[in-house]
Amino acid sequence: RKLARLEENIGAAAVELTPDNLREIDAAASTIKVQGARYPEHLEQLTGR
Repeated sequence: RKLARLEENIGAAAVELTPDNLREIDAAASTIKVQGARYPEHLEQLTGR
């Protein structure tokens, strides 16, 4: 099971995104409204930020 995930992740290194791909991803991501905190307050304190 873990080996399959490793192989999948290694395969991701071969993915090449064109400038058009990146623009399309950026356009789609910019439509997402982020809500709420990244972590609950008690966990945020553990991040050292």
